[in-house]
Amino acid sequence: MRILLVIPPMVQVNAPYAAAPHLAGFLHRHGYHDVRLADASLALALHLFSRQGVREVCRTLKRTRTPTHPSPLHLLANRTAIENAVEPVVRFLQGRNPTLANRIVTRQWLPKGPRFDVLAGLAQAFPGTRGDGWVRHYFGASGAQDQAAYLASLFLDDLVDAVREGVDPRFDLSRYADKLAVSATSFDDLDNALHSGGSLIDRWIDDLSDRLVREHRPDVAGFTVPFPGALYGALRMSARMRAGHRRPVTVLGGGYINTELRELADPRVFDHVDYITLDAGEMPLLRLLESLRRKRSVAKLRLVRTFRRRNRRVVLESSPAVDPSPAQTGTPSFDGLAMDHYLAMTEVPNPMARLWSSGCWNKLLLSRGCYWHRCRFCDTALDHIGRYRAAPAATLVRRMEAMMEQTGRTGFHFVDEAAAPGLLRRLASTIIRRGLPVTWWGNIRFEPAFDPDLARLLERSGCVALTGGLECAEARLLKLMCKGITLEGATRAMAALSGAGILVHAYLMYGFPTQREAETSDALELVRQLFAAGFLQSAYWHRFALTAHSPMAHDPETFGIRLLPRPAGRFAVNEIPYEEPGMPDHTGLGEGLRKALYNYQFGIGLDEDVRAWFPIPVPRPRIPATFVKRTSS
Repeated sequence: MRILLVIPPMVQVNAPYAAAPHLAGFLHRHGYHDVRLADASLALALHLFSRQGVREVCRTLKRTRTPTHPSPLHLLANRTAIENAVEPVVRFLQGRNPTLANRIVTRQWLPKGPRFDVLAGLAQAFPGTRGDGWVRHYFGASGAQDQAAYLASLFLDDLVDAVREGVDPRFDLSRYADKLAVSATSFDDLDNALHSGGSLIDRWIDDLSDRLVREHRPDVAGFTVPFPGALYGALRMSARMRAGHRRPVTVLGGGYINTELRELADPRVFDHVDYITLDAGEMPLLRLLESLRRKRSVAKLRLVRTFRRRNRRVVLESSPAVDPSPAQTGTPSFDGLAMDHYLAMTEVPNPMARLWSSGCWNKLLLSRGCYWHRCRFCDTALDHIGRYRAAPAATLVRRMEAMMEQTGRTGFHFVDEAAAPGLLRRLASTIIRRGLPVTWWGNIRFEPAFDPDLARLLERSGCVALTGGLECAEARLLKLMCKGITLEGATRAMAALSGAGILVHAYLMYGFPTQREAETSDALELVRQLFAAGFLQSAYWHRFALTAHSPMAHDPETFGIRLLPRPAGRFAVNEIPYEEPGMPDHTGLGEGLRKALYNYQFGIGLDEDVRAWFPIPVPRPRIPATFVKRTSS
């Protein structure tokens, strides 16, 4: 049986998403050796970033109404120069053309579109520097490679903007048609789009689907759908493959499926795909493959957590099965993936923010679930969060060694919900004892266990960065949401990590129920102090959303909110509408929070009163101006 596991468009272009290699390794362990991998997300991006792709985009722009947005106008005006530059730039970002950096940094060769306007803004933020002197703040006096990667990324982003503004408004490098999938209670819009003739991007996806079938001739094609922006691409590829003469069996799974499609009832979905699986994908996929290999009748399939259509209705087949522990899943396999074709883009010249896109990291899961799993805003009812299981450190290090041999890369991104401090201590000690020359980063909880001793041990083992949830960054709200950390403990943890030379990123939240303007002002003041002290290198603030699988959804009264009726539908269920009496202007507050963070990550405005960032009046922060310094000393 020939199996093709596909990463659909669009997910990321700097590294293969973790699920497909993980499932391939698991299937190898169970005797399925003809397992192929394909990254359609990367393939689609590389077609766009080619001479032929640029020509096709320009032809499409000329056939449509005259573009008015600066990005497509820039592309049409500089078509020849962009065609000549795009493939050398791609090879540079793939690490296969390093000497091009010297030409890129001259600023004379690359056509400069609207994305390059950010350079003037950054230069103005450093009035004491001359010319490009601000660049040394980020890249150093001789950082030609890093500076060139930033400029090359702006060049490619200009091309992406031209496509989005002039060809297909649904397109981006990390998502495609995501608005069709986000909390889509009805399948109507997705179904209509999938049945349409499609845009230029859709035609590329269709051609890519045909090519994969010709090349791999799969009996089964599996698609991982981690985010809303990958669902449309996965369904389109699945439908295209099923419409051909080979007609492989197609199956979907992944994070988006597990979160939003648990109440799936619309049978039209199965016009485009054969099966959809829930939660950990190993046993559902293994049981499906076993049934297909033995050619059992549909009535005798003993599937695990798998949706299919039967008698024009959606049914969930869920025979008993024991999911493998993390120690039993096997080593991820990257066979068939061209690791030297991924793009190391630098879209933000902040050293911490660059990690998400600037390196082709080997992605490895140390544990499943969250060892805390008590946060009341989190989807703790779901298996991939609520049930915690970890692999032994020795097993993990053996997998790291095998992955390094496969990929030739020594960088690792641990993709856990939250890596437990005890597990990281054992892992770091084993890495050091085995002498592995690795570089790694991952996600944690900012708790006191991350003290200076542990921080130094992690750094010695190769840790360069850690991320964690600081959420509302306010004491009352952390307690209300049962976060299990305190401001004092989180500050000491960040101070210890930064003191050991580890970069720190914080995930932040605003608009939490009962949160008032004064608490938002306090949160920004704390974040300002953390940046100013050098304990925080980057952060991201997102708006709170109430989800169906969180404890809050079942106890709204505690949080002073009233649930509103859900929109009628038979497709996705995730975000729950609610109302909160007396709710502040969170839109205006969010605008100020994002603006402040953008400047803080460049070291700008750290001495200013935080109230200056907000477009609406907010109270003076109540948190002492010396809180971070006093807490960490």
